[in-house]
Parts: sequence; C-alpha cells; structure tokens
Amino acid sequence: MNIYVTNPLADQRWDDLVARHALASAFHQRGWLEALSRTYGYNPLVLTSASEDKPMSDGIVLCRVSSWITGTRMVSLPFSDHCEPLLEDPQDLSEFVEWLRAERDSQRWKYVELRPLVQIRDDYTTQQAQSYCFHELNLSPGLEQLFRNLHKDSIQRKIQRAEREGLSYVTGRSETLADSFYRLMLRTRRRHHLLPQPRAWFKNLVECMGDKAQIRVAAKNGTPVAAMLTLSHGSSVIYKYGCSDERHHNLGAMPFLFWKLIEEAKASGAEKIDFGRSDLDQESLIAFKDKFGATKKLLHYYRYPQGTKHRPAAWGENAIRQCFSILPDSVSSTAGRLVYRHMG
Repeated sequence: MNIYVTNPLADQRWDDLVARHALASAFHQRGWLEALSRTYGYNPLVLTSASEDKPMSDGIVLCRVSSWITGTRMVSLPFSDHCEPLLEDPQDLSEFVEWLRAERDSQRWKYVELRPLVQIRDDYTTQQAQSYCFHELNLSPGLEQLFRNLHKDSIQRKIQRAEREGLSYVTGRSETLADSFYRLMLRTRRRHHLLPQPRAWFKNLVECMGDKAQIRVAAKNGTPVAAMLTLSHGSSVIYKYGCSDERHHNLGAMPFLFWKLIEEAKASGAEKIDFGRSDLDQESLIAFKDKFGATKKLLHYYRYPQGTKHRPAAWGENAIRQCFSILPDSVSSTAGRLVYRHMG
C-alpha cells in the first residue's frame, strides 16, 4: 500500500470522508482541526492510501506537536478524547502504523500516539501508554425510560430541585454565553488546582465548529451557576467541557444541564451521548457519569516506540498546581495559553 500525506484543512476529500464514515466523530471535523491550529499552532495532516487524484476512502488524522519542553511527537489527536482511524478495512491499520514507525525513526520524533476507541492488536509494536474510563449513553430508550434510568437520589431529585428553584436555561453560541461559560471554567479549574485552557481555545472552537458546538448555561436569578460545552457529529453528541460555581451546587444545576442535554439530543434524533474520558483515579467523576445510566469501558492510548509511557508533566505536580490555583484569573488564563500548547 502506498501512503500519501495531505492537509485536511485544504482537502475537501477529508470532509467528504468524515461526513460518510461510520466511525467519524466531532474530533475528525475540519472545525476541530482548525481550532487546534489557530489556538496552538499545530499543523494537522492526514495519511491516506488515496493519491490526490482519487477519492479518499481511508485516512488517519494527526497533528505534529513541537515543543522544547515536551519534545516533538505526532498525536492523533491533541486534546481529543479519542480519534478513530477511518479505514475501509481494519486490517489496513498495520500498514499505516508501519509507515508511522518508519517516519518516527527517520525524523527522530519522541513518539507517535494513537487514540482509538477500539483496542489495537499487540503485534502492531505499539504500547498502551495511558488508559481512561470512557462513558457513553444510549439514547434509543424513550425519554421516560431514560429518566427512570437516572440515579434516583443523586440525579433525579437534583433535577427536580433545580426545577423547583426556577433555574433558567439558555443554549447557543453567543459571546455572552461564552463569557459566562469561561468565568465558570476559571472558577472550576482553580477549585481543582488546574490551569484553565486559554480563552482563545473556546472562542476558536465556537467559531470553527459553527452550530456543531453549543454552550448551555443554567442560571439562578440571572447569575450563571453551571455551564457545559458540547460538540456534535452525525448521530452523536459529545459532552466535552463542564464547569460550575460550587457555592450553588445544592441547586442541582449540573444534573439539570445534563438532563436538558439528553432531552435536546433525543429530540434532534441523536442516538448516543459521548460522556468523554475520565482519569482512572477520578472515582467521583466516574461515579457521577455512572448515575446517568451510561455504559463504560476502558479507553487505551497507544504509543510507538514502546517504553514511552505517560508521565505527568512537571507542571502537574501538586505544589505547582496549588500555586496555579491562587493566581488571579487574568494571570492564570495567560499561563494556560503559554503552557497548553506543550501538552497536546
């Protein structure tokens, strides 16, 4: 098999493949790739067996991440929970992996990383670098059954509490909603002792993804108390980011927002909600997602060469994270802009 390299931001054939391939997700879309490029300077590329004069029937999309801190590597894809190779025949993956191995050795990249939803065979000379818990909610049952499947105390009653409290709810892509979302994101990341993503990342996501990106905000008496950002593709909706004001957690705003998401996704004809990945040590987050009736499985990332195991970056150490948590919002956001491009 001959392997060709093309630019997915300029090649309409990639858009066509993503539109029709059963395993494509929002993370394959041109808008997601454009946002990565605008925000972090990553240059996406697609490997395909189709020469430039042929229709594209397969493709693996990656980004080159060049960093003097974390090294140069090829990742499919940075900041994406998963990114399935879009192939005609799963057996073809071995030839793409072989090409990547040879290119990595020639270019002396630190590693190549793939993030498929489906487990890769051991004989592809890649190694599991990191594992996560992945949740997905099947929307095929009726709305009443979906509500009954929610945990009675932790989710159902909190949704009912939010409705009694008269929480307002808005969904859209306006600058006002984006500002409300980001203020809550800053608060949430500080609470978890983590740097926030740069404001430009969310601005670019909304602009580049168009109506495939939606912000949902719940408010009490006009004050935003919880928000989420979702992405959509075909019959799937991805819950990507969520944030809240912990002073109002008793109002049940996040369960309320998730239920609104379920209602709207169901009404739009979506067949599933991708609840995303969770670190295996995030037991409370995993338990929270379990309570929506979502199914879970292990999600593995794979790296070549073997031995390049995942290790927390220096800025992830507890002492530095504690320092980040007390920075003013403007400084914290700037620090996130400088640091995140090295983390993809």
